[in-house]
Amino acid sequence: MTGEPVTLRVNGAERPVAAVAPWTTLLTVLRDEFGLTGAKRGCNQGVCGACTVTIDGEPVRSCLSLALNCADRDIVTVEGLVPAGAPAGALAPVQQALAEGNAVQCGFCTPGILISAHALLRRNAPLTVDEVRAGLSGNLCRCSGYKKIVEAVVSASEARP
Repeated sequence: MTGEPVTLRVNGAERPVAAVAPWTTLLTVLRDEFGLTGAKRGCNQGVCGACTVTIDGEPVRSCLSLALNCADRDIVTVEGLVPAGAPAGALAPVQQALAEGNAVQCGFCTPGILISAHALLRRNAPLTVDEVRAGLSGNLCRCSGYKKIVEAVVSASEARP
């Protein structure tokens, strides 16, 4: 592939890529170059939210973000929600809440929902049902009625210190 070299800061680690074409999305680099497959290629149009990651703490659609524009920014994927050095099998609070609340069905949308919920929890706590619904409104789940997902995020917000 021809393109520009770029180093991305993903989940706290600097990750170089030898050549990135100008049209290559962050999603493609995360999945194909780095093997971080948590962000899913759903609609590939920024509508479904399955590819959501945070860039500098804000949820964004990685299918619409050009990789070259993400240099010198802090990117967090679902794989990075648990801090480095945490015990094996540890979960982030929002992950734990979704697991305990049985708020996962097929799981395809779950990484994007987790990232959006994590960003929402970093900004506000405790959260109301309406705040969670608004915060997750860009994430589509084709299996669920969202009730358990919303309840789990509210629960995680209430459990915060």
